[in-house]
Amino acid sequence: MKKIITLTILLLLSLVACEEDQNGTPVVPKDRLSSIPADIVKITPQSDPLPPKLHSDEFEEPVQVPIISTAGAEDSPFFPANSDDFYFFFTPDSSIEAQYQLTDGVTGIWMSKRVNGVFQKPQRVMLQDKGKLALDGCPFVSGNTMLVCSAREGYAGIQWVRADFVGGKWTNWRVDNFKEEHKVGELHIHGDELYFHSDRPGTKGETDIWVSKRVGGEWQEPVNIEVVNTEKGEGMPYISANGNELWYHSWYQGAPAIFRSNKVNGEWQEPELIVERFAAEPTFDTDGNLYFAHHFIIDGKIAEADIYVAKKK
Repeated sequence: MKKIITLTILLLLSLVACEEDQNGTPVVPKDRLSSIPADIVKITPQSDPLPPKLHSDEFEEPVQVPIISTAGAEDSPFFPANSDDFYFFFTPDSSIEAQYQLTDGVTGIWMSKRVNGVFQKPQRVMLQDKGKLALDGCPFVSGNTMLVCSAREGYAGIQWVRADFVGGKWTNWRVDNFKEEHKVGELHIHGDELYFHSDRPGTKGETDIWVSKRVGGEWQEPVNIEVVNTEKGEGMPYISANGNELWYHSWYQGAPAIFRSNKVNGEWQEPELIVERFAAEPTFDTDGNLYFAHHFIIDGKIAEADIYVAKKK
């Protein structure tokens, strides 16, 4: 489900890894809507050949999130615990080559405040020095700290970048990687537990979900959460605010789907299917509503991506 972000970042590595300086004009954030090509037609649930299918009676039927979902591609949704600040990844046209997305002024992380249940106009989150290149994705926010995976000028490969929320904006970005041998992919930190997906040794499928505990300020050797992992591949974990629910995506009938595992007496239980058909990257607002990314597949290709919400009953 992360293909829009991951493939773009991988293609950019050859562009940004060896540069030490950038003398061009800084990219100024632009409006999302005006950046979407005029010939792109918005896909609706009615024209979607594979709409999300709910398997739980805890939620209402999923619908597209207004204000957030456009004819462009929205992906990687995230709400911090006990917060209605909504972060997501946006690119106006996922079919455009990566080098053009890098300089279009809109591809990257955006944030919209949810006020009384209504999303406000999204604002771009910029985590790079003026005049330098970066492409950020998979945001995680806790308190005044943000972590993103990033391909950026002056660094080889994909880095984890940390930033601080100071004076009403995200600033003080710096590369802050985890231990290389842990191979930390998309993550969720809950207290002193780091949940992430990885293809590190011991993985059953393409990726598994692992957990590492922080002791004395150091992340310990990761442990495979075997009860949720299969040969199909699991990823993009999200832990509920109370720490008792592990939400993630796996595969069901050949497509990404959202599953949940409950923690009982300190142990994760057998997972249950919640939403199928190209649904992934679950997250929750403060009202307990379920949000996720949905890819529209037309003729076997990703035509668009939107954020959906299944409201809690």
